Amino acid sequence: MNTSSTQFVTSRRMGIYEPLHQISMWGENFKTNGCPNTSASTILEAEAKLDNQSEDTSHGTPGPSGKYDQEATKPTDKVQRRLAQNREAARKSRLRKKAYVQDLESSRVKLMQLEQELERARQQGLYLGGGLDAGHLGFSGAVNSGIAAFEMEYGHWIEEQSSQICELRTALHAHVSDVELRILVDTAMSHYFNLFRMKATAAKADVFYIMSGMWKTSAERFFLWIGGFRPSELLKVLVPQLDPLTDQQILDVCNLRQSCQQAEDALTQGMEKLQQILAEAVAAGQLGEGSYIPHLATAVEKLEAVVSFVNQADHLRQETLQQMARILTVRQAARGLLALGEYFQRLRALSSLWATRPREPA
Repeated sequence: MNTSSTQFVTSRRMGIYEPLHQISMWGENFKTNGCPNTSASTILEAEAKLDNQSEDTSHGTPGPSGKYDQEATKPTDKVQRRLAQNREAARKSRLRKKAYVQDLESSRVKLMQLEQELERARQQGLYLGGGLDAGHLGFSGAVNSGIAAFEMEYGHWIEEQSSQICELRTALHAHVSDVELRILVDTAMSHYFNLFRMKATAAKADVFYIMSGMWKTSAERFFLWIGGFRPSELLKVLVPQLDPLTDQQILDVCNLRQSCQQAEDALTQGMEKLQQILAEAVAAGQLGEGSYIPHLATAVEKLEAVVSFVNQADHLRQETLQQMARILTVRQAARGLLALGEYFQRLRALSSLWATRPREPA
């Protein structure tokens, strides 16, 4: 448990089928049974047996093949039903993905229209005030399209997550099969990974926007760590919702939490060091002053280092989710993702409750 990295999944080697050996056995049997010296009496006896079998079948006596067909039909029907359920779940998943893509496309069109309207207003000499955060505007007054696109995509991401939470809750209450749960779990995991990709793109547009958590609610920002949740703290919240766990699962989760804490400490120390370097550079007037190439190159280098820290933190979050999925069973993973989604929903609800609380007149 003192090691910084722990493997949670043992690699499995599958047996290899040897077709050449099997074919050679078939060849030997063929040579033995298909020898040209076979006597005519043997052939006649075989024909007589075949005639007897056909007579038994015509009189309604079920042969061995009929019994085998009846026995094989039962599991085949079960497999067909399971395949039909899988196809239906996959079809619903494709429809959700299609709707999500259509929403993104419509959002892109709306974003282009918004940019055109803002550009026309700027050309007409109008001032933008109070409607947008100044951080979204460049020196020329143009909207940061990367951040605007991220906000729209994140809004759709929240809506899709709410839909997935409802599906997970319904599936767990209905005690659906593990195959159907696996589809829902994989979809939910991919949804989180898509968020990390969206953040990586937005960080290139404005890394301070992602770092500050301006795209999150106030309650979520209270627990913010390098642009997102802290994996080790989240494990403490989720694990009690997954009981009962086996002894091996408890050990694996403890090792994972320790590894997360070590990685978090390393990233935190590196981030603090970078903040110190940036503060000293700004105080010395080495960043963003004038158009001197050395100064601009130094500023870009420092900001790219901040982007790298955001990406590393999201990579740690993604690895933590993947490791938990390997440690848990499919049903436990579904319960964990449901608890994770409900946790973030409660934080957002807490922010709304605080913002709309009754206030005494000043």
